Amino acid sequence: MAIEPLKILFVASEVEGFAKTGGLADVARALPLSLVERGHDVMIVMPFYKTLKHREKATLLASAELPIAPGMESVPYQLFKLQQDNLTLLLVDCPRYFEREQLYAENNHAYDDNGARFAFFCSAALHSCEVLGFQPNIIHCNDWHTALVPMLLRTRYGGSPLFAATRSVISIHNAAFQGIFDRQQLWVVPEVVGNYSQLGQPYSAPINFLKCGVFYADKINAVSPNYADELLTHLGAHGMASSFQERANDLCGIINGCDYRDWDPQTDHYLPATYSADNMAGKAICKQTLQEELGLPVEPVAIYGMVCRLTEQKGVPLLLPALEKFLHHRVQVVIVGTGDPLLAQQLTQMASQYPDKLAFLNTYDNRLAHLVEAGADLFLMPSLFEPCGLNQMYSLAYGTLPLVRAVGGLKDTVTDIERDPHHATGFSFVEPNAVMLLDTLRRSLLFYLQEPEQFHQVQLRAMRTRFNWSDSVIQYEEMYRNALAKPH
Repeated sequence: MAIEPLKILFVASEVEGFAKTGGLADVARALPLSLVERGHDVMIVMPFYKTLKHREKATLLASAELPIAPGMESVPYQLFKLQQDNLTLLLVDCPRYFEREQLYAENNHAYDDNGARFAFFCSAALHSCEVLGFQPNIIHCNDWHTALVPMLLRTRYGGSPLFAATRSVISIHNAAFQGIFDRQQLWVVPEVVGNYSQLGQPYSAPINFLKCGVFYADKINAVSPNYADELLTHLGAHGMASSFQERANDLCGIINGCDYRDWDPQTDHYLPATYSADNMAGKAICKQTLQEELGLPVEPVAIYGMVCRLTEQKGVPLLLPALEKFLHHRVQVVIVGTGDPLLAQQLTQMASQYPDKLAFLNTYDNRLAHLVEAGADLFLMPSLFEPCGLNQMYSLAYGTLPLVRAVGGLKDTVTDIERDPHHATGFSFVEPNAVMLLDTLRRSLLFYLQEPEQFHQVQLRAMRTRFNWSDSVIQYEEMYRNALAKPH
């Protein structure tokens, strides 16, 4: 049963279907949709990027001036509204900051003024509520791009009647990215600079956006229970362990749901053949199509798939030395992704050495991502850290057993065959090194070859495993209720 309907301002730098670079966008679409289905009044506020999809359907709501401080010029901006697929988006238009070719960076180089851009966005997100008379019960922020909002809510708007009953929460999708900028970039939010010393930082220190959010938000959410635990450790908190430890009583971990409308092998229009746990015949057709399309021999061998950004976080540097040995076995490996040019070069070179065993595509292709999920037998996610992860959820749904490092959300969602044979859904290892990864690769290959019936049973169990937003949203409602109960 839903709690009393709330007015929720959901502040995000990207939303799937409109502007996306990663998993944050998926959450920023799916969670608001689930909240709307539960009867809440949700407005998503995001920048009006030059590249925003459906931009032409947006309608102008207001022209406004963002006040800064006495004696300083205000910043003009416009507010647009876009309604689509049961979502209401409030778009902040300021060409000097958002009329760019990309969201955050070009040619692997972050925009030099990202601090100013998102300091303005945080300030405008709150000011827009004043302009429109929208009085939110909850303001839900996401990652560093929006993390100044809780601080501004307590400082600039601390005495505002509009926000007197408003509480803020922040979701940590990836604490490795904290938004650290020189103070000069934050001229649009002088309150932040003035109050930053309260966080125990030297006056001359650069401003860490995420620290501001963690310090001032009423509740803090990590995107999986295990990631919440990791944020309390020096190893897992990326230098912010003390900040999270100080707020441990207000920290929770809610696993992201998976949007099975887009990721269901029974209805996936990207696949040459659909299939289900009751009839797996289509998976073999997908496997053959994958081999043919990538120029691999059509043979009855185990295929290991991987779709990811080519970064250290995703464990690609662990995988490269493991593959050097693993490719001596009778296997095929398919890797699709873009990112670090050096890692891409190493994978390209290795693929040329093993043309019948390794296919590497230096691209992002949604259709191909779906085909890899369906056509592979196992899916690789040897991440150094993974706050939640979505690909392992997709893999489970497609009967493609995940091989993961037991970290973050991967540990919460994949059960290793040796650790718990009766509930197993994949394979995992703990130590972040190539030796342990290679050992797990070989262990999974032996299981595939020697225990085909058991492998099939684990596939069926995986396909029946579900991580639904309808379950996660109830936990979010509880977090909102707890935030609203906090006195200021």
